Formats: sequence, structure tokens, C-alpha cells
Amino acid sequence: MAAEELDWGSPRPTRTLLGHEVLLLLGVSLGYSAIRSVLSLIDKLTVHVPLNQQAAELNTAVTPDRPWLDLSIQLTRIAFGVVPALFAVHLLNRGPGLGGRLGAPEILGYARRRVGFDLGGGALLAAAIGIPGLGLYLAAKALGVNATVVASGLGDVWWAVPVLVLAAVENAVLEEVVVVGYLLTRLRQLGWSTPAMIAASAVLRGSYHLYQGFGAFVGNAVMGVVFALVFLRWRRVGPLIVAHTLLDIVSFVGYALLAGHLSWL
Repeated sequence: MAAEELDWGSPRPTRTLLGHEVLLLLGVSLGYSAIRSVLSLIDKLTVHVPLNQQAAELNTAVTPDRPWLDLSIQLTRIAFGVVPALFAVHLLNRGPGLGGRLGAPEILGYARRRVGFDLGGGALLAAAIGIPGLGLYLAAKALGVNATVVASGLGDVWWAVPVLVLAAVENAVLEEVVVVGYLLTRLRQLGWSTPAMIAASAVLRGSYHLYQGFGAFVGNAVMGVVFALVFLRWRRVGPLIVAHTLLDIVSFVGYALLAGHLSWL
């Protein structure tokens, strides 16, 4: 058969294909992070040091003696960190959406520009999650079920704060697009019930934070439930990205600026 006579069209995705797609995307992104996080927690629990006397380091320097190279490495990591989210958007544009044949702009909500709503809703979500979250972290650490989170290890370099802000944006875009927008959409298409979808998204979010300890798992799983409910209600990932970005900026930049002055950090 001549090449021009071949049917180059793509078949409508089946449940099996969609299931494989979900597993493969998670396998190269946050599913892989969850497995690594579980192994990291096992490592922490099997050494002869209490969990709350160990550290979970984020945003660490790679080549601290060569700051310009380290800056390049940090920016490269951030840039490639959002690729799975962009891939998820691409996949949503190729397959059927939550309410029919919708594309990523409709599914994720950015087809309708509501900047004020996203910013205001995100700020409210950040306040509702952040204050109880800090209390849970301190309680879990006091109970010995959480490591000390070192939110910034970039050192005293001029570009530390901008990089931490970019890292916060990267985390927010990756997690909210993949774990909420994409995953809930695909699980709905696979026939999952709403409670099961929310539970899966929340457990996944908690799992890739297990390297910090059990308190981080609980806190992030609860956050996952709240964010999933908000997405299903508003059909927008914008407020979730804003809220997550604000939470991480406060954590990362706040730690970098205040850790030397506040012993409880």
C-alpha cells in the first residue's frame, strides 16, 4: 500500500491507552518522585538517628564554589521541571476532555481569562492552607514524626531569592497541572468515582512529600483534598497555582532570610 493511502489518523483513546498514558506520565514525573520519597523515608527511619533530628533539604546548591555554574544548573533544573506539566497539557489537547471533546484550555480553565479571580482565590487558599500547615509541621516535628525541613540551601549568593521564587512557580505549575488538572480529568474518563479520584490525587501529593516525614504526608494529602475539591468546583487550576506558588515562596524565601535568626526554623 502506498504511503499516501495509509490511514494516518489516531484512534479514539481507549481505557487501556488512557491508563497506560497516566502511568507513563506519572512514571517520568511525580510518580517517580513519590517512589524516591518513600525510599528516602525508609532510609531516614533505618538509621540510628531520630527522624526529627534529621534534615530534609530542598533547593540545595550543586556547585557552591562556582556560583555561576550553580546558577545555570538551578535554572536548567527549573526549566526542565515544568516539562511534564507541558506534556500533560499536550496530552489533554490530544484526547477527550472532562465533559466531552474539550482541550486543555477548557479543562484547566485558562481559556477563560479571570486574572483577578485566580489571584484572589489563590491568596485565600494560601492563607487557609499555610497557617494550619505551619502548625502541623511544628507539631509533627515535636512528636518526632517529621524531619527538619531545610527549605533553602543555596547559600549567600545574589541570585538566591529569584531562583527560589522561580522554583516555587515551577513546583506549583508541575504539581497542580499534573496531579490535579490532568490526573482528575483522566481518572474521570477512566470511570473513577469522585471520592476515588480525590483520594488518588491527595495520596499521590502526600506520597512525594514523604521524604520530609509523616507530618508532611498528612499535611499535603489534606491540601490535596482541598485543591481537588476546589478544582472540581471552579474548573480552574489558576487559583491552585497561585496558592501553591505563594506557599512555596513564603517557605523558601522566608527560610533563606530568617533561618539564621529563628531557631525553631
